[in-house]
Amino acid sequence: MDKKSMKDAVCKVIDQHRDEIIHIGETIRVAPELGYKEYKTAAFVESIFEKMGLNYVNKVALTGSIARLQGKSSKVKIAVMGELDAVVCPGHPQADPLTGASHSCGHFMQIASMLGTGMALKYSGVMEELDGEVVLMATPAEEAVEIEYRNHLIEKGIIRYIGGKQEMIKLGCFDDIDMAMMCHGITSNKIEVAETSTGFIVKYVKYTGKEAHAGAAPHLGVNALNAATLGLQAIAFQRETFQEKDTIRVHPIITKGGDLVNVVPSDVRIETYVRGKTMAGVTDASQKVNRAFRAGAYAMGADIEIKEIPGYMPRMNNKEMNQFFHANAIEVVGEDKVINNGHTTGSSDFGDIMHLMPAIHPYIGGAKGIGHSSNYQVEEPEMFYIAPTKIMAMTIIDLLYDGAAEAQKIIKDFVPVYKNKEEYMKAWEEISK
Repeated sequence: MDKKSMKDAVCKVIDQHRDEIIHIGETIRVAPELGYKEYKTAAFVESIFEKMGLNYVNKVALTGSIARLQGKSSKVKIAVMGELDAVVCPGHPQADPLTGASHSCGHFMQIASMLGTGMALKYSGVMEELDGEVVLMATPAEEAVEIEYRNHLIEKGIIRYIGGKQEMIKLGCFDDIDMAMMCHGITSNKIEVAETSTGFIVKYVKYTGKEAHAGAAPHLGVNALNAATLGLQAIAFQRETFQEKDTIRVHPIITKGGDLVNVVPSDVRIETYVRGKTMAGVTDASQKVNRAFRAGAYAMGADIEIKEIPGYMPRMNNKEMNQFFHANAIEVVGEDKVINNGHTTGSSDFGDIMHLMPAIHPYIGGAKGIGHSSNYQVEEPEMFYIAPTKIMAMTIIDLLYDGAAEAQKIIKDFVPVYKNKEEYMKAWEEISK
């Protein structure tokens, strides 16, 4: 088959399996699980792998699963990813009543489009004519949430990183991968081809004061909540020193503010990110934030512990891969539905992958409401589920057609930030000291 015939063939298979692809996404959407706990979702994905006749490796980074589609050669290996986890949004109509987890970020679409892409390439017979492998990856724990819980896993040696893709890098899952792609759902009616996004570092902060009777003898205590409040105020006063070019975001939450209302708070805990467009900007802002937190402790005579945890690196979408995706998106949904959104201020552990290999992470419209909120819902299933499946399958054909010539050119021209996972892991050690 020529390239156009291949693209027509995969799109035909996707249309034939339209209802199944949407059903996969909707099944996951109403059964949300938080990161490193996605056991039911992982089992469901594995059942689809089995239905497709694919061998797979499971329990990767606790809950991840990996299956491979073999082409006529293995010149280039492309990972297509989908994320298993949800966020915490207890007010969402489909939230888990026990955990508060809800799929108000679109990860369920990623899994559906990843599996749909695999179906299209396999059932159409196209894979047999392409010079490469397509590696389907269901990855855990993209949302950097439940920091205290994940820090506990880190301290026990169960994981090293809060992000699932980071953990998979450490485990060697990307050692033989040459390039990667995935899509992310958004509340829009457009497909947005992104260029860059922010990275961040995570902080887990504990203020320790001295308890005392809050009414009868507050002078005998050291109020850790007041210390934390001063620290947060000091961060607010630092904001004017953050430069626009660095796109800094600091957004802390207090996860524990004391024990009882009539006891001077002696144990107060804060989780926060420090985000920025570059890791240099993040590092500069991070130092200012630490100084502010410590100032609050010093003022009140409290003790403070700041735990630095590797967050995610900024996304840097590969220009040439983006161009293929952009052209295919126009063919699928029309030129008026495709835009380039330049820099975005969200973050993902997919950015860490991009520091090692060429990769893309475009955004797919079709949802309504606000991301990470209680009103996030699918509005246009065709755009949300089917369009990204077709576009990724078509882009893979562009890359692996004719001896994988386009993919090999991209790989040859790509200059990684880190040559291997060892350099990458060492960099995080330096950043999060």
